[in-house]
Amino acid sequence: MNKFLKTFAFASSLGLATALFSGCAGTAYKESTGEYIDSAAITTKVKTALMDDSEIKGLKIDVDTFKGVVELKGTVDTAAMKQRAEQIVWGVEGVRAVKNELKVKYPTAQTSSNP
Repeated sequence: MNKFLKTFAFASSLGLATALFSGCAGTAYKESTGEYIDSAAITTKVKTALMDDSEIKGLKIDVDTFKGVVELKGTVDTAAMKQRAEQIVWGVEGVRAVKNELKVKYPTAQTSSNP
């Protein structure tokens, strides 16, 4: 019976360790603990950089980061502001890619010349 208890305790410990450590590994759809912390830090840096820019700081831009990929959502006044926001994000250390989903309120109108 003593051997059974030792085997059971070992198997239980092994199962518990596997469950605990597998929760720390990242997948294509889930970040590891380290990746989550890195993404949170990148998000904070991006938000700070956007707030520090005089052209962008008053705008409502949502920032989300997953494994170094920064996604921007919200509305800006011009295409130039959309481009500027993306440029700022690329300047932040750790950014691997940018998904710029910002909508432009007032796209520049194409003027046609009628002679």
